[in-house]
Amino acid sequence: TPSPNPQLITMNATTIRTLARGVATKAPRFTPTIRLFSAAPQTSSPGLPDSITRVAAPSAFPNEYPGQNYIFNWCLNADGVTPLKKSAFRIAKPLDLKVAGLALPKTSPLKVNAKGERSKIPEAGSDGLDFDTFDEALQSTKDALSLSDSLFCPEGHSPGTRTGVRIISNMKVIAPDLVAYLDRAPKRDPKSQPITCYVLSGVEEFSGYAIEEVEETMEDKSRVAVSVATVVVTGKQPSLERVVAGIELSMEGLEADAKERAEKKAAEEKAE
Repeated sequence: TPSPNPQLITMNATTIRTLARGVATKAPRFTPTIRLFSAAPQTSSPGLPDSITRVAAPSAFPNEYPGQNYIFNWCLNADGVTPLKKSAFRIAKPLDLKVAGLALPKTSPLKVNAKGERSKIPEAGSDGLDFDTFDEALQSTKDALSLSDSLFCPEGHSPGTRTGVRIISNMKVIAPDLVAYLDRAPKRDPKSQPITCYVLSGVEEFSGYAIEEVEETMEDKSRVAVSVATVVVTGKQPSLERVVAGIELSMEGLEADAKERAEKKAAEEKAE
């Protein structure tokens, strides 16, 4: 491995964080990675209807029902979670809470003070959390969520922005407040979001987040660099404040990366 360039010493904190993150670059989350929905016939598919196949002549899907939506299931699968119990609720508005059998939030919109939790959720690649530890926690959380009896997935914009957030969780108790906290977004066909939070109860405590730069294919087929954030919060009963702290820290990281890319592009255009 080549020695670090001494010029890095003069770089700002955001650049150093970006370079450190690059050492452990992952596959872009915006490119769906199919894990359990096989593209070839299988002798057994635990938890999946036999009619799901992507080869030969198309077959009819079983009737969908609340918590069983194939398009949303495929989207969760791209995020690394496969709802094997066939009960995953996409919650983007109060009515979706009722469909999921949950209570409406007592206050909406909901302001959440997460300042006291920010120091408890380190960024991967920092002194407080290495990438390997974060990746192990992320994968084990995805696996456990896949086996959960039900998944509750609040979705919307980070407050005051147009940045999409999805929380994938097995927790009924915080879903209504998360819906009230997030700004409501236009409900379109589901797709991966810039910020994805994996929240799991009933296990050992872990908190962390990671920000990665990936390439996204635009409508004109061009590819542009974007940043995405992944938040993991687990514990016996993770708090709303801890999850919100992860969202806030992720937003700050995404905004810092976007600003740095814009400044770099402006400098390159000026030099031409």
